[in-house]
Amino acid sequence: MRRTQVRQVRRTRRAQGVAIAAVAAAVLTSSAVAAPSAAPSADPPAKSADRRPAAPAKTPEAVGYGGAVASVDPDASAAGIEVLRRGGNAVDAAVATAAALGVTEPYSAGIGGGGFFVYYDARSRKVHTIDGRETAPRSADAKLFQEDGKAIPFEEGVTSGLGVGTPGTPATWDSALDAWGSKSLRELLKPAERLARDGFTVDATFRSQTQANEARFRDFPASSELFLPGGRLPVVGSTFKNPDLARTYAKLGREGAGALYRGALARDIVDTVQEPPVREGATRKVRPGDLTTRDLAAYDTIRRKPTKVSYRGLDVYGMAPVSSGGTSVGEALNILERTDLADASQARYLHRFIEASRIAFADRGRWVGDPAFEDVPTAGLLSQRFADSRACLIRDDKALTSPLAPGDPRSPKPCATADRAAPTTYEGENTTHLTASDRWGNVVAYTLTIESTGGSGITVPDRGFLLNNELTDFSFAPANPAVHDPNLPGPGKRPRSSISPTIVLDRHDRPVLALGSPGGATIITTVLQTLTGVLDRDLPLVEAIAAPRASQRNAAATELEPALYDSPLRAELEALGHAFKRNPEIGAATGIQRLPDGRWLAAAEKVRRGGGSAMVVRPAGR
Repeated sequence: MRRTQVRQVRRTRRAQGVAIAAVAAAVLTSSAVAAPSAAPSADPPAKSADRRPAAPAKTPEAVGYGGAVASVDPDASAAGIEVLRRGGNAVDAAVATAAALGVTEPYSAGIGGGGFFVYYDARSRKVHTIDGRETAPRSADAKLFQEDGKAIPFEEGVTSGLGVGTPGTPATWDSALDAWGSKSLRELLKPAERLARDGFTVDATFRSQTQANEARFRDFPASSELFLPGGRLPVVGSTFKNPDLARTYAKLGREGAGALYRGALARDIVDTVQEPPVREGATRKVRPGDLTTRDLAAYDTIRRKPTKVSYRGLDVYGMAPVSSGGTSVGEALNILERTDLADASQARYLHRFIEASRIAFADRGRWVGDPAFEDVPTAGLLSQRFADSRACLIRDDKALTSPLAPGDPRSPKPCATADRAAPTTYEGENTTHLTASDRWGNVVAYTLTIESTGGSGITVPDRGFLLNNELTDFSFAPANPAVHDPNLPGPGKRPRSSISPTIVLDRHDRPVLALGSPGGATIITTVLQTLTGVLDRDLPLVEAIAAPRASQRNAAATELEPALYDSPLRAELEALGHAFKRNPEIGAATGIQRLPDGRWLAAAEKVRRGGGSAMVVRPAGR
């Protein structure tokens, strides 16, 4: 039997099994309502019969039955709801939503990038993860970003073929669907293919992100032609179409995700990386990369055991290294476990949160890298014993200073440090996150990325998608030459990530909460602050997401959003020795919560990135 036939048999059996489970779980049974699935057009149709559906409304919170989807974009959330409405499960919906985000959020995600997929299986009550991180070429070594013994300018790594890793997103979709999906990739790509072909409505965020990349895009003819139609910035309210991406999605639907890793599409990617198509007369120094068709053909995702810590009687699951999200969020929660954050003043809560974050980042910088290359002490980093040995550094009357030296999780000693301090290296701040659930109780938290806003800035000609610059997440050189850096490049190595898709289960292994965020290294602090906002401060999920954020990453100053920076709390914390700098916006989270009565609550941003989009299949009250 052919592999595709075997997969379809498996999916049919899974769908049948899930349907049986649904009957037993009557509280979860729901009917579906129609959800808008295509973007509007700014072009007036010739006939009313040809009129496209109105743009789905953007709302930060939705409550109801039948499953839920939350993302930054209403067209993408609607694509996931459409799949759920047609009998798909949470994995199917996550793939459809992610594909649509590749259309409407092309500067944050797409098939030219990678990500991390965390899945809760309602039947087994187990959490599984997929590492779909990009990989360095086999030719890469620790000096990938060095020239004449010195690190090259960061910008020359960002906008280059040198920063492009083998994409992992299509392989992640393939792995997730093969293991837990019930629909074919071809069917799940249809909403996104339609969206790319017919277009979506440009909003202020899309225009501003295009504007921020305008100079880069103009240096690459394929990027300029796609994202600056007619040589101009897209106008808010206009319809943006990407027919090349529609054709690429159709190709992946017909031939499978493997079409990106072998054949003509793979050759196009390699040619673009090795000889970046720069416009004649451009003065930008664009370095070529060394990605090969062998690198693409050798790529595979990795099923990793999730991280797990217990917090306030709940089990918090996350992504294991090469992501530092699960270990850093987990360590910080373990540090905070001994503090009563529920009754703490706002100033004490923020002080403890900042200090736990500082410590976790000090330890991540020393110990977390690709476990295929580094001996990562994951169990030690997640142990309560190690957390307690680090928590004793925190004082209520005085702030710690950064860079803070790491501890040794292999041999924890109270208040001891194991090495010299090293500052946290820079990490790009754009990505996107989605969460999805279904009527059977399955849940997905999925964060995907092309790294910087606009990735490398280089579009694969005639293919409609940007290439990542994910390899810039490697350290270009050790932050402190006297301290071992586990995140230097290497052949086939995966760069460390801060991506933190998280699922929380109760003591009966049933889902309570799932969430994640974009934001580079700020992802960790955003997820941590949102979790403690819900679990400790008793905030509704949508309010915990909307709350003004702080982010401390073992740096001299903690970043604060304006609402905190301009508040009296800042002075209270400065009196303890904290230093701050203003950050206009940190992260853009989405989450899903399982309510005690069986309803799903989906939540997204109220304001950040223009607000997010939360949807359910059947809203409560209908």
